[in-house]
Amino acid sequence: MRYLHTMVRVADLDASLRFWCDALGLEEVRRTENEKGRFTLVFLAAPGDRTRSAAERSPEVELTYNWDPEVYTGGRNFGHLAYKFDNVYAACQRLMDAGVTINRPPRDGNMAFVRSPDGISIELLQEGEPLAPAEPWVSMPNVGAW
Repeated sequence: MRYLHTMVRVADLDASLRFWCDALGLEEVRRTENEKGRFTLVFLAAPGDRTRSAAERSPEVELTYNWDPEVYTGGRNFGHLAYKFDNVYAACQRLMDAGVTINRPPRDGNMAFVRSPDGISIELLQEGEPLAPAEPWVSMPNVGAW
């Protein structure tokens, strides 16, 4: 058995791609348009993941965009997706520069949380040892829920 992907329904594909790719840093690896089913599937992977062996690849995120408008509700029962970064501070800064709210700042130099445009909670973790606590992160309050 091998874990393949997590599917997330999105209401605005363009806004979601700006978040997942431009701000978070994932790469689109394939896309399927299904006119009969009236949906688009976009598969995203960690940078450079496609060059790794199949055994070393991380699971993908599948964005499912249904062409007919729907209202999606979520809850903390979904939990969250988690990604490791070489520098959690740099990742949070890139997200903030893209207009993303840092719901739980990386005050400990190790962990932060943000939400996608569709309310999916994303955990950002520091690769290896935590970074030394630094401003502005240490002084930033939690915002909303994550």
